[in-house]
Amino acid sequence: MSSHASPDDSPSTAARKPVTLHRLREMHAAGEKIAMLTVYDSSFARLLDEAGVDCLLVGDSLGMVLQGQSSTLPVTLEEVAYHTRSVARGNRTAWLIADLPFGSYQESREQALRSSVQLMQAGAHMVKLEGGGWSAETVRFLVERGIPVCAHLGLTPQSVHALGGYRIQGRDESSAMTLKRHAGELADAGAAMMVLELVPSTLAAEVAALNPGLMTIGIGAGPQCAGQVLVLHDMLHVTRGKLPRFVRNFMADADGIDGAVRSYVRDVKNGRFPDPQLHTY
Repeated sequence: MSSHASPDDSPSTAARKPVTLHRLREMHAAGEKIAMLTVYDSSFARLLDEAGVDCLLVGDSLGMVLQGQSSTLPVTLEEVAYHTRSVARGNRTAWLIADLPFGSYQESREQALRSSVQLMQAGAHMVKLEGGGWSAETVRFLVERGIPVCAHLGLTPQSVHALGGYRIQGRDESSAMTLKRHAGELADAGAAMMVLELVPSTLAAEVAALNPGLMTIGIGAGPQCAGQVLVLHDMLHVTRGKLPRFVRNFMADADGIDGAVRSYVRDVKNGRFPDPQLHTY
């Protein structure tokens, strides 16, 4: 069985201009929330794009979601590039971000550049890397060479063993100060976006206030971020087992996947998600 739908037959994608970094910064300046979801294939990329998702993230979460791995660590650069190419073929207007997986950027700035080039050539508009402190110079090196960068602080899954598991980060004064310092360094280095994962909402709000030009994207980091991201399979309630508190099942009140995604976009935009009482720490 095959599908013969034309990739250009959707009126919704025709109506939306491409989401660029300049457009995202305009949204941020105007206070419009940014809706981001992970995605790993062409079909879902098209659906999310047509539903109005601003940013698509080819996350190394594919290791757990698609491959059944226990962490993101086994994911390779070649695998992320493969899925980035797939997503790029289905996407028409959304901003496309690809994760630099574990081991593809930590060795040197030059390694990070080679890996980023591979993902950009696969169709990414921006690369994402984890960690603070040492990573600021890598970010600066990439940005100076025309590669937009999204940073990632808080719970950084590639460092799950060093962090002692999937735990809330920045709860004590010392770790909160470190996170704020790293965020400032990354912003100064040129990171345009920053995912803040599993941190107290008050800390995420402080990071946003201290770095007004930085687009903070929360996942379990409260409503004060410039936008929100969830793993697609989590918010569609495909993932089995106990999910983190910050996940909401958008399929519960939807008539289908398209409706669930549109509800996610709408509720991020109007501030109904995340709920401070239900989805934050």
